[in-house]
Amino acid sequence: MSGHNVWTHKGTFLLAAVGSAVGLGNLWRFPYLTGENGGGAFILIYALTIFAVGIPILIAETMLGRTSRQSPIMGMRHLTKTHKTSRAWESIGWLGAASAFLILSFYSVIAGWALHYTWLMLTGSLVGADAATISAGFDALLASPGLMTLYHTLFIAFSALIVGMGIHKGIESGLRIMMPALFVILIVVLIYGVINGDVRAAASFLFTFNIADLSLEGWLQAMGQSFFTLSLGMGAIMAYGAYMSSEASLTRTAIAVAFVDTAVAMVAGLAIFSLVFGAGLETGQGPGLMFVTLPLAFADMPFGALVGGVFFILVLGAAISSSISLIEPVAAFLVERFDMTRPQAVTIMVVAAWAMGLLTVVSFNIWAEGTLFHALFGRSAFEFIELLTNIFMPLGGLMIALFAGWALTQNEVMKELGTNITWFKTWRFLVRFVGPAAVSFVFLRTIPQVEGYVVPTLGALLIVGIFALSQRLRKSA
Repeated sequence: MSGHNVWTHKGTFLLAAVGSAVGLGNLWRFPYLTGENGGGAFILIYALTIFAVGIPILIAETMLGRTSRQSPIMGMRHLTKTHKTSRAWESIGWLGAASAFLILSFYSVIAGWALHYTWLMLTGSLVGADAATISAGFDALLASPGLMTLYHTLFIAFSALIVGMGIHKGIESGLRIMMPALFVILIVVLIYGVINGDVRAAASFLFTFNIADLSLEGWLQAMGQSFFTLSLGMGAIMAYGAYMSSEASLTRTAIAVAFVDTAVAMVAGLAIFSLVFGAGLETGQGPGLMFVTLPLAFADMPFGALVGGVFFILVLGAAISSSISLIEPVAAFLVERFDMTRPQAVTIMVVAAWAMGLLTVVSFNIWAEGTLFHALFGRSAFEFIELLTNIFMPLGGLMIALFAGWALTQNEVMKELGTNITWFKTWRFLVRFVGPAAVSFVFLRTIPQVEGYVVPTLGALLIVGIFALSQRLRKSA
């Protein structure tokens, strides 16, 4: 990869990785999971798994990108050749690209809903609305494939425009404006929540240390969240790592990404639940919290329409920063492999993802039930695509950990880490053994049919298989 394709500023990778990591899940899923699973107890487990699993694999994925200086697919092709390993390890790149493509297809549809609510808020359409009205409005949006397709199109087109402008003029410039603006908006919404909501109840919901509320399922959710929140295994971090300056510290950057991502989720949780509790409403997870409960909270608060509009601009910005990271791995591959211009590569990626996204659009209305997907998989097209990504990402992360831990040489890793032997040995142990074991359980948890004693049994078998595979990889390296 030529020298000009490196971030202009050392700190840009941090902004890019945080932009990829901070998305819709930070604003609704993490705060809800924390409150429902023992508050501080959940955060403690999450923090431990972030350190033992998330950060080591984040370093590994970034390292693979920076070492190869190519897109995930072409980069893994290069690394398997130079390290004389099986070409099967190229599947790391393909799994990442497939995950990014599939996630973008449905992420764009759901993010498009924020466009609808930004408009409703800023025009004052929801001022004084009651619960029945807001709930009916959300149902009406889901029932309208035409409207959802329009928002899906607008959102994915804007994301494509940023990536199509290039590494520096598009992604880098966009992130350097967007990310600081998002942090400012988040603080503004938090201050508004403190003044007009019930921040004490929100803090109690999120931070009270109650180990009794943390079930085994809660532990698994904390482990899963520590993996998924950092955008691991979907090619984005590897693609961005390819543009990372050789002087930038992998370890410090990875820790900073994990810290900022978690801090954003916590601040968002305080802001959102201050408003929810202040309005005397019930907490909930997912779209219901974002698109029904919160608009209802804003509806009766002073300047609620304006602050609500600003909040949904925050949601849009977080979604766009994630979506551009989903476009980049596939677009970069098309540029490198087929010598396309960047606009051509982005257009092909986005048009294909847009078309795939129509399956998600109709999953909420025309194809809500009785389709081939329901007959074969017992779920809608959207739920099936989401399940695929929940399998591909942990599988990709697992293989990244094994390849970086066993195939890369000590000299190579020491050069990239630029650190002492103690941290090198710690990182290598975590990425060889602890990370793969934890990600295996996350992977097994995503398979609906795996229940009861089957989980630990399959987990043990999978760990044995990982060990055998890693030994073979070490011998072939």
